[in-house]
Amino acid sequence: MGEQAPDGTEEQAKAAKSKPVKAVPGAASGAASATAGGKDAKNTAPRTAKKVTSAKVTSAKTAAKKMTPAKKAAAKAVAKTDDEKAVGKTAAKKSVGKTGSKKAVGTAGSKKAASDEASAGKAASVRPVAAPPRNESHTALVRRARRINRELAEVYPYAHPELDFENPFQLIVATVLSAQTTDLRVNQTTPALFARYPTPEDLAEADPEAVEEILRPTGFFRAKTKSVIGLSKALRDDFGGEVPGRLEDLVKLPGVGRKTAFVVLGNAFGRPGITVDTHFQRLVRRWRWTAETEPDKIEKAVGSLFPKSDWTMLSHHVIFHGRRICHARKPACGACPIAPLCPAYGEGETDPEKAKKLLKYEKGGFPGQRLNPPQAYLDAGGRPAPPLGAG
Repeated sequence: MGEQAPDGTEEQAKAAKSKPVKAVPGAASGAASATAGGKDAKNTAPRTAKKVTSAKVTSAKTAAKKMTPAKKAAAKAVAKTDDEKAVGKTAAKKSVGKTGSKKAVGTAGSKKAASDEASAGKAASVRPVAAPPRNESHTALVRRARRINRELAEVYPYAHPELDFENPFQLIVATVLSAQTTDLRVNQTTPALFARYPTPEDLAEADPEAVEEILRPTGFFRAKTKSVIGLSKALRDDFGGEVPGRLEDLVKLPGVGRKTAFVVLGNAFGRPGITVDTHFQRLVRRWRWTAETEPDKIEKAVGSLFPKSDWTMLSHHVIFHGRRICHARKPACGACPIAPLCPAYGEGETDPEKAKKLLKYEKGGFPGQRLNPPQAYLDAGGRPAPPLGAG
């Protein structure tokens, strides 16, 4: 047998096994609280808010029950007053909005009315235009073209060739020199030339260098010197020193084409001819008299619209108008006497006051191109051009 345990030890051990183990208060409760902490935190705030809200509602109901009838009436009156104030403010805002809108509309209307009046005034100052129909018949074109010529005859009763000359020889030489320059420059140059070489025979024998020096201001002076000397030799050798009066003879001379020939025939011999220079070409196309671009074809097309007896003065009228009013780059449409007949009206300045500033020569109060213009030109208010070097 073995040794016995001390008294009571065996019984204590059995008792310990039979009793359940109690959890340690600190450890067990800590773990549980750590796990449930998040859930409690989530639920606590809503519950608290609900309690506060229900407490407020309860207190409000309790206060309402405790209120006397007099206090209830006073509270209703205050609430009604506040509602009326709110409605009044809203109505005031709407009223202000409507008033502002009306003012804005009124201002816009005033501006529009002023703009319309200005436009109407401007439109009233613009001359009415009756553009020809696209399918204008030949008869209608003839009538319109002749009416334009009649109108121009009234505007320029003093129209004339703007080259100074005393005889056919001077006129043909001056016309040859007018290529690529102005009539004014030619008129300022020829007095010295004709003073030194008054006849075809004199100019035919001239020293080319001396002639070049005289003609230098006209530009292209070497080519022009060759032309006028060759022209003078042909007149001396073939026509007895006289300028011929036939188209077929004139165009055979050096430097003489149809334009120059018609200038000479119309103004030195009184034989009708159409002078198709740059001004004439530009205007007849603007007026839709023809769509041709070659001088010979323009001459033929325009010649068919007028009696032959009108050709010379027609040329002067058209060229005068092109130099004074119907300019190449900026025509003075607002000051044009034939604007109602012009299909190209509006290509230039249409304001009358601005258009007046574009007028040239006697129409604009400036000197003309001739140093010795006809008396009719002077009587109409024209002024002679200054001599070379005088400004």
